[in-house]
Amino acid sequence: MSPNTSNLGLAITLPAPGSRQMGRDLHRQLRSAIVGGRLRPGLRLPATRELAAGLGVSRNIVVGAYDLLLSEGYVSARGRGGTVVADFLSAPSRRERLRSQPGRDARLSAAWRAAAPITPASVEAGRRFDFSIGVPDWESFPLQVWRRLAARALRATPRIGASYSEPEGRAALRQAIAGHISFARAIACTAEDIVVTAGAQQAFDLLARILVTPGKTTVAVEDPGYLSLRNVFAAAGARLVYVPVDVDGLRVDRLPPNTKVICVTPSHQYPLGVRLSLARRTALLDFARAHDAVIVEDDYDGEFRYIGKPLDALQTLDRAQSVFYVGTFSKSMFPALRLGFVIAPPWARNALSAAKQLCDWHAPLVAQDILSAFIAEGHLARHVRKMSRIYGERREILENALERFCGDHLRAVGIGAGLHLAAYLTHPTSASTLIARARDAGVWLNDWQQFAPKTRKTQGLVFGYGVIHSREIPDAVRRLAKVMTARQAPRDALR
Repeated sequence: MSPNTSNLGLAITLPAPGSRQMGRDLHRQLRSAIVGGRLRPGLRLPATRELAAGLGVSRNIVVGAYDLLLSEGYVSARGRGGTVVADFLSAPSRRERLRSQPGRDARLSAAWRAAAPITPASVEAGRRFDFSIGVPDWESFPLQVWRRLAARALRATPRIGASYSEPEGRAALRQAIAGHISFARAIACTAEDIVVTAGAQQAFDLLARILVTPGKTTVAVEDPGYLSLRNVFAAAGARLVYVPVDVDGLRVDRLPPNTKVICVTPSHQYPLGVRLSLARRTALLDFARAHDAVIVEDDYDGEFRYIGKPLDALQTLDRAQSVFYVGTFSKSMFPALRLGFVIAPPWARNALSAAKQLCDWHAPLVAQDILSAFIAEGHLARHVRKMSRIYGERREILENALERFCGDHLRAVGIGAGLHLAAYLTHPTSASTLIARARDAGVWLNDWQQFAPKTRKTQGLVFGYGVIHSREIPDAVRRLAKVMTARQAPRDALR
């Protein structure tokens, strides 16, 4: 046998001329190509004379193979349209489907066999009253200013050059971030302390790479807490411990002595919205120093505060170079920007920059230049001031509406800050059932349970107010109240 070249793009191997197996082998190879998807549904096969000439065989052999494929349903005859591959037989066989199902293939690392992307928070059409969390108000963003700065950055692109840039980020952007964070969060740092990342999520991933020894490093996370952060450290092979949160934030007294990394949201706990008290901050820093541990401080929406003065960031109070401060522009600007940063202790900067270089070398230069100008020219500070007024008004309206219409069923918790508000359910009601009924009434809410892997008995709701307008909030809460009072979820539905 020798391979023959066909005008189907297939290498067809046929026996020597004169063999009675030639037609059968041609049929078998064409059928295999159709079933395997190499010959796609709807593809028009060559005319019999054309294929016979390409293969150097008798036309009768090709006609016989085509007729057999037609009788088996692998192809269809369309008159002058020729012979076409059937549109339903290219699906994988049952065996192939089983092998391709997620989580069942031993070729994957064990840590990734059951992995699946998390559905990101988003605003979808058709939602009448949307309390989605993690989504800022895009409509109020100064898009015209951003477009002008983008055009200027693109005009400067030829001067950037074709070479790679520094993995820690453009010097101008790091300098702008240092100035902004000093003003907004009273954190004293320089451009040399900062590594620019693709949002907070990449920051967590890079920190997990440089801080976790798979199977050995114990990482403490808040319960309830941020799911994506937990997943990053788990994927890196960390041994996770879940530490409860109360009205004063993370229970430092519940940290195991062997903890080496502590992940915390001290300014506005996610999702409860409480802040880590000064006493707990001091205790946490003392723990890190005594146990040679590090702290990952996630300050995801610390710029928005409506009541009282913020406490100093852990990074500001740190005297032992124990704190990695993670910041993002997803809440203050928009998530699609995908830029954030880490303020790292001096001993970790080289490792963090090297990890960033291995991951994607550096963030896109044009995006960095646009953001650098946006911050340096004062647009970010003005936008944050504007949005603080808008979000503060929405939170106040939401709190008042919940007290007025749902006071017998919900109890709000947390401080006046950030872009969401959490509330306990005061009656034995299934939050998931309530959320499903609320969505039928046009109100989209968030389940407490998605953030609480251990505290399963706690039932509650989380209200984001980044996208819902102030005028819509009272009506939305009234609808929720009707759902709650019309029919209580059965006790056996509790999780």
